Amino acid sequence: MGHIYWLAVLAEQGSYTAAATRLNVSKSAVSQRLSELERVAGIALVRRTTRSVRLTEAGQQLVDMTQQAFNQIADSFQSVRDLTASPQGTLRLSAPVALGRQHLVPALPTFLRQYPGIRIELELTDQLVALSTEGIDVAIRHTNHPPELDVAIPLCLTESVLVASPGYIAEASELRHPSDLALHPCLHYPRRNRAVTWVFEPRKGRTSPITVAVRSPLAVNNSEALRTAALAGLGIALVPDFSVSRQVADQTLLRLLPEWKISGNFGDRLYAIRPYAKHVPKATRLMLEYLKELFKNESY
Repeated sequence: MGHIYWLAVLAEQGSYTAAATRLNVSKSAVSQRLSELERVAGIALVRRTTRSVRLTEAGQQLVDMTQQAFNQIADSFQSVRDLTASPQGTLRLSAPVALGRQHLVPALPTFLRQYPGIRIELELTDQLVALSTEGIDVAIRHTNHPPELDVAIPLCLTESVLVASPGYIAEASELRHPSDLALHPCLHYPRRNRAVTWVFEPRKGRTSPITVAVRSPLAVNNSEALRTAALAGLGIALVPDFSVSRQVADQTLLRLLPEWKISGNFGDRLYAIRPYAKHVPKATRLMLEYLKELFKNESY
């Protein structure tokens, strides 16, 4: 049974190295165990090349036929573990870099002191990760469209904002309307195969949305880097509000055109997302409740 489970992990991870990391064993141990399974089965289960590892038709069929049973075993084992007085185990989290560094990491010590049996592995990335494939228990994302196959819990609203340093504003051309951005260097998050345009909708009135083509001396796929560039006076940055909340509060960055809503760049809501499962581990449930409480009154 254990051999078949290792085959399922290899299918999920896509490489011997990743499977070994997930199983906490050596790469050679995974290879040896699966070779033993192939000898017993009398048929090739893994198709090996110099660049990739894929299951044969027989191997994939074996994984598909046993996956439900392994899921039930995992759920049953987790249910038993949850009967203990204190939650135990490793909890893998994923969050955007700026949000994680500025708002999540400072809040984690309180959670860890409250539940000393839980160990957290936090992955900070601005790239979307597949929760099940990467073994993520909870991901925080800002999006308008949470994934349908996972469970998404709303945390709070968020929005895109324009900011610039007081020094830049003092020397730059006047900015009263989105169309005035054509006269300013604009710092933005790059979107592959998309023109650099920002879309503005008035918060009041019936004016139609306005699309502005902007010129950009700098595009960075990290909102903290854009914030740093704005603080240095390089131009006007478009970033998520949580990336600059402290700088706006202390006025080292000024928020511009607040009467306009900027759409299509970042999500309008923060979600805590977990993979769908009939049984949710106790540590995961506690983290979700903690995140809901942490963000419920946030207004960036």
